[in-house]
Amino acid sequence: MDDLERELRDLATWLETPEIPDVTARVRARLATPAHRRRRWRYWLAAALAALLVALLPPGRAAIADAVAGLLRFSGIVIDTTPAPMSPTGVPSPLPAQRPASLDEAQRHVRFPIRVPAELGDPEQVLVADPDGTGAYRVVTLLYRGGALRLDAFDGGLDPVFHKQISGPGVEWVQVHGDFAIWIGGPHELAYVDRAGTVRVETARLAAATLIWEDAGVSYRLEGDLTRDGAIGIAASLD
Repeated sequence: MDDLERELRDLATWLETPEIPDVTARVRARLATPAHRRRRWRYWLAAALAALLVALLPPGRAAIADAVAGLLRFSGIVIDTTPAPMSPTGVPSPLPAQRPASLDEAQRHVRFPIRVPAELGDPEQVLVADPDGTGAYRVVTLLYRGGALRLDAFDGGLDPVFHKQISGPGVEWVQVHGDFAIWIGGPHELAYVDRAGTVRVETARLAAATLIWEDAGVSYRLEGDLTRDGAIGIAASLD
């Protein structure tokens, strides 16, 4: 029996399990709830469970909390909080079939509205990447400050798209317009996950602080030399 299994068995001895209620009416009501509201409640529930685990587990149960919090999936992005085996080296390749485009052209070739943060204004450069068989692109990137600040937008239904791996603490649950978001406050490894679900190691690079959120069915990741509050302000200014 390994340490994690032993911890889980010990945990079962002090958890009080209430009697199972009749949930038929709740299930029917939930099925009648619009999909976007169900997703929002799922995000909040995940955050609440993670917070409760960290707050309530005694120090000896730290292995369980680490195992539960080690892999997070949100808005098409996988965040692996286990220590990275190594940092990306060399010059990363661009995303699949990435190319520059005007804002108007990019809008014609994606299936979601491209929104520009009012706090940043028009981007210095626009990139589109990873087209499907119909020519519709999966990712749109808006670049600012000579490319040091970037906003990636992609269809929120695509899961996963980006893979992040960080070492130690640094992931924080925050809000954008009252909705669930994730803030990663320091450098971390970033790679792209293609349509087949394979992590494209050749795209791996060291990313800056990042804010991840979803709005109106579109997922966003804002990356650059930003404070948490500054990033949230930019995210909240999307037109």
